[in-house]
Amino acid sequence: MSKIWFKDYALDYLEGLRNANMGVHIGIQFTEIGPDFLKARMPVDNRTTQPFGILHGGASCVLSETLGSVSAWMTIDPEKYRAVGVEINANHIRAVTQGHVIGICMPLHVGRRTQVWQTDITEEATGKRVAISRLTVAIIEQGTLSNQKEKVIVSK
Repeated sequence: MSKIWFKDYALDYLEGLRNANMGVHIGIQFTEIGPDFLKARMPVDNRTTQPFGILHGGASCVLSETLGSVSAWMTIDPEKYRAVGVEINANHIRAVTQGHVIGICMPLHVGRRTQVWQTDITEEATGKRVAISRLTVAIIEQGTLSNQKEKVIVSK
């Protein structure tokens, strides 16, 4: 089985990407790196539900965009390129009110300039599908964004 990743990444390294960004604020945790997928877990709690007590569709999109963006970044040379989201869509299929959801992100297309990643989100307790989302990512050269960080800082 061939890997699609630019280099070997470890979960503890990816966890370091969570410093001071939305993923850490809502409790997303990377749980598995496969040869062609990335998996994460997200709580369904006061940080991720909408006023009626069910998982917020925006939180599902954040999980999807986090997984898709990191997955795209893992396929490129980070010294030369950046992966930036261009478009995201989601179908919300089933309500969840508590526990955790699991997102598994896999590529639909990994090209030189664009990538498309699909995230299947399921309820951890039941395994039932909650949402499915697709993220399109542009691969751009480092320095293309006027106000970007100089480097991605990974801390543990």
